[in-house]
Amino acid sequence: MTAHSPSDRRAGDRPQGGDKRERILDAAERVFARHGFFNARVAEIARDAGVADGTIYLYFKSKDDLLISLFESRMERINRQLAERVAAETTAADRLRTFLHAYAELARDQPHVAEVLTIELRQSSKFMKEYANPRFAEFLRTLSSIIERGQADGELRADVPAPVAARALFGAIDELVLAWVLGGHEKFDIVRAAEQLGQMMLHGLAVAPDECSP
Repeated sequence: MTAHSPSDRRAGDRPQGGDKRERILDAAERVFARHGFFNARVAEIARDAGVADGTIYLYFKSKDDLLISLFESRMERINRQLAERVAAETTAADRLRTFLHAYAELARDQPHVAEVLTIELRQSSKFMKEYANPRFAEFLRTLSSIIERGQADGELRADVPAPVAARALFGAIDELVLAWVLGGHEKFDIVRAAEQLGQMMLHGLAVAPDECSP
């Protein structure tokens, strides 16, 4: 059975108070990153947000629900920022480089978000088994559409299905961010690594010279 996304609930099912909800999400981001999902306590999230413990449950059904809502909120913002950055580019190569570069920059500039997305989400069995994950699907669609457009324009090889290439690219950048987070953000330059990844992937996706139109 697939769980419904928290954002699918009707507005009337939750109390008004967007600012308070955002404060709780911000606090959860910090507490999850600091202690990990399993060790995080709702009481500490409430203290960090400056609300009573019971207030958390007016907005979120459980700690898992809070984690999923945090994921949705952050991925919505990331998807919007990536789409804006990519829209300014004119070639498939530049779009892919910009996508990977921008994602790495977001991880570098928001380390708590990076830790929640790469580590803590995997600690929630509800998220991994039941959540429909529409925000991640949107992320992959953006990446896949970049590749499809490059294939249609003859810039990228067409024998690799765009969804397969998109998942391979995500897997690679996700692994880089995970290694960066686990390394205490000091092992390597994550943005430079993303640029190198982009060059490597573009080399593999490039149309061979003898396949180019005369």
